Amino acid sequence: MDDESAEIELLEQNLAKTRQISQRMTSKLEKTILPLYTSTQVLTRRGGNIEKALLKIDEVASNQEGVAAEEALILRGPQPNQLETYKDALERLNASIAFKANARDSSDTARLVETGAKKLAQLYTKLVAEGSSGSIPLPGANISSNPFPPSLLSTLRPLVSFLRTLPVPSTHPSHPAAPSIFSCLKEAQRGYADMRGTWTRRFLESSGKRILDRAETGIDPIEIGKEFGSWTQSVFSIARDEYDLLVELSAIPGQVGSSYTLLLNPVLAMFSTTSTSLVAFVKRSLHKYGFVALSAYEALLGLQPLWEEVARLRGSDGGRKESNEFRDALQTIKSLCLRLFPEVLADVKLPPSMASANKFGDTNTGILADTTTNTVAFLNRIPEVFSASTDILYSLGDGNWKMGEGVRVAKSAKTEAAPNVLEHYIYDFVCAAVSNITTVADTQRRPPFGTVFRLNNIAYLRKHIVLDPQHDALIDYLSKPTQEVLNSNFRTAKSAYFDANFSPLMQALTDDPKEKGKTATKEKFTRFYDLLDEVLERHRMAPVLEDDEESREQIGSDVIKFVIPSLKAFTQKHKEKEFSKNPQKYIKMPADEVENRLKSIYR
Repeated sequence: MDDESAEIELLEQNLAKTRQISQRMTSKLEKTILPLYTSTQVLTRRGGNIEKALLKIDEVASNQEGVAAEEALILRGPQPNQLETYKDALERLNASIAFKANARDSSDTARLVETGAKKLAQLYTKLVAEGSSGSIPLPGANISSNPFPPSLLSTLRPLVSFLRTLPVPSTHPSHPAAPSIFSCLKEAQRGYADMRGTWTRRFLESSGKRILDRAETGIDPIEIGKEFGSWTQSVFSIARDEYDLLVELSAIPGQVGSSYTLLLNPVLAMFSTTSTSLVAFVKRSLHKYGFVALSAYEALLGLQPLWEEVARLRGSDGGRKESNEFRDALQTIKSLCLRLFPEVLADVKLPPSMASANKFGDTNTGILADTTTNTVAFLNRIPEVFSASTDILYSLGDGNWKMGEGVRVAKSAKTEAAPNVLEHYIYDFVCAAVSNITTVADTQRRPPFGTVFRLNNIAYLRKHIVLDPQHDALIDYLSKPTQEVLNSNFRTAKSAYFDANFSPLMQALTDDPKEKGKTATKEKFTRFYDLLDEVLERHRMAPVLEDDEESREQIGSDVIKFVIPSLKAFTQKHKEKEFSKNPQKYIKMPADEVENRLKSIYR
């Protein structure tokens, strides 16, 4: 045990000496290594810093390359089918301004955003220009609509949606480029309105000119007025459609009203020019072209609601009072119509001049007077423009169409009895025509010719106004007094015709107690056949009722009944008395032949 204890103690002593030696060596080593360790730590930190610097440099370089690429993309402008890429680039630039995401100068970025907005506005303008060009409709083509090309719409719609998101002062007051972008969009929208307005004018203008050209060639006046009304409806319908299109494609929705006004200006100017030209055409001869004005007026009356909608949309921006092109056109055309009825009536009332009276003398009494044909033509067209006619006549006042008579009638309100005023006018018109015809007949140098003239013209009026009007609806506006004027004057004219042309024949066959003997009988036969020759010759120069076979045959039958029985009785009576040894010398033709000669007048 003692030996083991001694060994343990020795070992402990040796271990202590070893520890001491190790500590001395460690201390000496630390003193030797410390400077190197310190230098190593510095180098490590520097290496780390260098690494971080290199990473930062790479990052900045990468950012610079990205900005340069986006700048090149923006400056190049939106390419076909790459609108989304362009939009994304602009949105990133706007985000960098809003959140200061990079160190790039905000003013430079703002200028780049402004450039991008201008490029998009240019594309917008280009697409609108493409959709506002092309060939105009052919004359007579349907122009009820002016559609925007669908292929362009599919491109414009997403473009417009993005344009509306661009920074403007009202939505991005702090964005540096907002004012200039807003100015750019306003200019683009102004260009839209100008292009669409110019195109719409071109689209419609040729059709308006065609109406005027057709009027010049003598197309039916009422048809011309209807065509003008249809064209006007197309103008306003297309104008209304353009508003909806503008709302859809407007880059600045808040300024639709002012843009719409700009769009409408050339369209409405073209409408005013066309309506003014139509009025000028009618003014050349109101009597000849008056139904153009009446027909156009009737058509325009039905378009007032459509116009009011267009005018309301035009005035929706700021409530600014606008000119009223439709009202002006309507009033100008109405003023022509207000002149038409009194002037036509006044012309019918004019007493015939010596020249016109002589025109129907002798061989020309078979010709219908202009008064007669114009009266029939005028009255037969009235039902086709009934609404316009009654509106105008009510505006004049019942009876105020009698110019020069010094009587003014207060205007009355329209009622359900609207046809009354038209009935009154037709009555006055017919009476004036009958009076004029009677006056012309009475001025003939030879009364028998005058009776033929009167019969022909009164019969023509009666046939084409009462018995067989060209327009069936005319009879609905003929009052009983009007019909009686024509019927009674026809009876009077017929009676005067018989008296002037055949009463002398009958008088020649009448026995007069004062005229007795064979000589008187011979003279009567001679006078009868002389008068018969005059009647036959007169009717060769002045035919009776050439356009009315039925009435002509009836008059012929009445003449036969009036003359032939008396001739037969007179001939038979005096043949028995043997008034002459050679009766054939005085009885130039038998009653049957006389009857055939008289019948030939009316075949």
